[in-house]
Amino acid sequence: MITRFLLQDMDKRGGVFLVVVAAIAILVPLLNLLLPAGSPFHVPTSTMSLWGKYLCYALLAISLDLVWGYCGILSLGHGAFFALGGYAMGMYLMRQIGSRGTYGNPVLPDFMVFLNWQELPWYWWGFSSFPFAMLMVLLAPGLLAFVFGWFAFRSRVTGVYLSIITQALTYALLLAFFRNDMGFGGNNGLTDFKDILGFNVQAQATRAALFFATCVMLIAGFLVARSIVVSKLGKVVIAIRDAESRTRFLGYRVDRFKLFVFTVSACMAGVAGALYVPQVGIINPSEFAPANSIETVIWVAVGGRGTLVGAALGAVVVNYAKTVFTSGFMAPYWLFALGALFVFVTLFMPKGILGTAQQLWEKRRKPAPVAAPEPAPAE
Repeated sequence: MITRFLLQDMDKRGGVFLVVVAAIAILVPLLNLLLPAGSPFHVPTSTMSLWGKYLCYALLAISLDLVWGYCGILSLGHGAFFALGGYAMGMYLMRQIGSRGTYGNPVLPDFMVFLNWQELPWYWWGFSSFPFAMLMVLLAPGLLAFVFGWFAFRSRVTGVYLSIITQALTYALLLAFFRNDMGFGGNNGLTDFKDILGFNVQAQATRAALFFATCVMLIAGFLVARSIVVSKLGKVVIAIRDAESRTRFLGYRVDRFKLFVFTVSACMAGVAGALYVPQVGIINPSEFAPANSIETVIWVAVGGRGTLVGAALGAVVVNYAKTVFTSGFMAPYWLFALGALFVFVTLFMPKGILGTAQQLWEKRRKPAPVAAPEPAPAE
C-alpha cells in the first residue's frame, strides 16, 4: 500500500530518473568491486566517492526544490540543515575512534583532549549508538526548521525578508560552530574517522556500500517529495506558492502547510549531510557558509525549479563542472563562471535545463495548425 502511494501518478520523467539512479546504484559498486584496476570498465574508488558526493548534493537540491519550487519559500539557509545532519554523523564517527586517536583517550575525541576538556559534554552522550545518531540526523535539522518556521510563518514573513532571515540563521550557526568552546572541533571540525558500523570507513567495500546507500536515499527522498507534491496537500502547497492570500482567504491554515513542507525538507537535507560526511571524511563549520546555500539555489535554478528531477540534475551538472574547472588553471575563475551560468539561466532559460528541454519537446510534437479553407468567391 505504501509503495502504491509513493508511485502513484508517476510520469515518464520520474520513472526514467528512478531507473537511472537504481542502475547506477547497482552497476557502479559492482564495477568497482568485481573488475580489476586494469580493466577499462573498472570504476576507481576515488571516482565512486566523488560521484557519491554529487548524489548527496542531488538529495539536498531536491529538498530545496520542495520548498522553493513548489511552496515558493526561497530558503538561503538550507546549508545549515545539511551541515547539522553532517555533524550528527560526524559525532557518531568520532565516538567510534575510541582509544585509536592520537592521544589514546577512549572517551574524549582528540580535539577535546588537546583543549584540556575533562569530560564528555552531555550533548555528545548517546552518539556511540548508530540508531541514536540517525535519530539526531533527522531531529537536529527538523527541530531547528520547525522552531524557526513556527515563528516565521505565523508572523507571515515572506519573500526576500524570509530569505534574509534564513541566511542570517546559517551565518549565526557558522559563527557558533567556529568557537572551540562549543565542543564541535572549532575551525578544524570533525575528521580522522576510522569505522562506521564496525567497518573501516576507508575500505573499498565500505565506500561501495556508502555509494549504494546514497543512491537508495536519493530514490527515497525523491519518492517522498513527489508523493507530497502530487497529493491533495501538494495542490494546496502549490496554491500557496501562486496565490498565498487567496489560499488563506479560502480558509486554509497557510502557516501549517508551510511549516510541514519546510520541516520535511530540512530532514531530507540532514540525511544528505549525514551521507556526505563519511564519503568526504570531514565536516567543519565552512559547511554553514551562506555561499553554500546560495550555490544550492543555483543548482535548482539551473536544473529546473519545480521539477524535482531537474533539481537533482542541476546539482550533478554544476558540481561536475566545478570539479573540471577547479582541477586546472581555470580554478580562480570558477566563481565567475558560476555567476555567468546563473545569469544565463535566469535570462534565457528561466525554466532550467529540464524545463526548457520539455518545452522544446512539446513544441516539436505539437501539430502544425491547419489552415482554414478560403471562402468561395461570390458569384
